[in-house]
Amino acid sequence: MRHCRGLSEFAACLEVERAVWRSSDIDLVPLPLFVVAAEIGGQVLGAFEGDRIVGFTLAFPGVRARRPFLHSHMTGVLAAYWNRGIARSLKLFQRLDALSRNIDRIEWTFDPLQVKNAYFNLVRLGAIVRRYMPNVYGSTTSPLHSGLPTDRLVAAWWLRSARVRQAVSPGPARKTKMSPPVRGREWVRIAVPAAMDDLARNNPDEATRVQAEIRQEFEHWLGRGYAATSVELDSAGCAYLLQPWPKNK
Repeated sequence: MRHCRGLSEFAACLEVERAVWRSSDIDLVPLPLFVVAAEIGGQVLGAFEGDRIVGFTLAFPGVRARRPFLHSHMTGVLAAYWNRGIARSLKLFQRLDALSRNIDRIEWTFDPLQVKNAYFNLVRLGAIVRRYMPNVYGSTTSPLHSGLPTDRLVAAWWLRSARVRQAVSPGPARKTKMSPPVRGREWVRIAVPAAMDDLARNNPDEATRVQAEIRQEFEHWLGRGYAATSVELDSAGCAYLLQPWPKNK
């Protein structure tokens, strides 16, 4: 894992992007934006096998409430390299690089219907969710989006927090999950079916209806000061676990 340098490595990241998202050119992040991100304090981080880039993370700098943060726009790994821990290694390298610059927060968006990604973000990395953005990118040409509105949750990764330190700490006990939350009456669950990809392909109207129900639940509970802090996975899909959460944390 290291910073990418120069046009040839940025172009290699673009080819990984093309392979992972399979979008038309109009929806690809173009080469000049990789250059810009690297030049203005963002990140273009690569996972290398020898000289070959097999995964990357692209992030842009931002300011929120007068504090700097990074918006991590993309993390992608070639399919032949999935299930090797490369995406998590990229995120851990991203965290260390941000901390070395005294940046303590990274944000990114993700599809609430992608349950494995949700588990990765909230449990494996320790991010939390306090914002829901309906159809934030509009319609795209990527088959990963299945023609649905691009609703997104915003993952907030507080890099120095105790929950993040616990989630990313090494050792066998941390490989699969953080310590399970102790749930009381204040906890709520938002369920997502496991077969959403199949449903979107075979019955897009029903998939749109299910997505709208999930959107309504998130907007209701996040609007009441709750945050999604964990995910439970089972054969039926997943359930987001939400709890009251202090402001600005």
